[in-house]
Amino acid sequence: MTPAAPAASIDPDAADVARAAAGDARAFAALVDRHLAMVHRLAWRSLGNDADAQDVAQDTFLRAFRQLPQWRSGQARFSTWLYRVAFNLCQDRLRGRRDHVPVEDMELPDPGEAPERALESAQRQLRVEDALAALPDRQREALLLCHYEGQSNAQAAAVLEVSVDALESLLARARRNLRAMLHDA
Repeated sequence: MTPAAPAASIDPDAADVARAAAGDARAFAALVDRHLAMVHRLAWRSLGNDADAQDVAQDTFLRAFRQLPQWRSGQARFSTWLYRVAFNLCQDRLRGRRDHVPVEDMELPDPGEAPERALESAQRQLRVEDALAALPDRQREALLLCHYEGQSNAQAAAVLEVSVDALESLLARARRNLRAMLHDA
């Protein structure tokens, strides 16, 4: 495990990482509890279905567990490294995926909504998801990290292993491309 970017500040996970690397199961459980929702959310937004997102989250923490003994604190935050692992696993899945969605993975509209509004909402959501999927990978990743995950530009740049200026350029192009794709809608 060799994180590329220097840590911007003290890693709040450092103590738990050190204890987990030494075999403390409670410390590893604390890391999972702290980061599972974030990893799952990121995977779900990248992959579009819960089953794949759960698999990626499990694989991310399995990889983390195996790599903890080699972890070197001070090079990057543990959470930044986890984001990178989850992104890589998502990209692997996307490369191997076919272009169909199984019926069991489809989300149904809320039955309490008026049918017209439910249809309109579902169509709008589908247009946004299609537009996001059509973005180049790096632009989509930058947008997911900053907009949906609330990461700062510095944190997202570390995850994507680019400079903050490069990240801001990716975000600007992603927003411009989304605007153009959604303009007619």
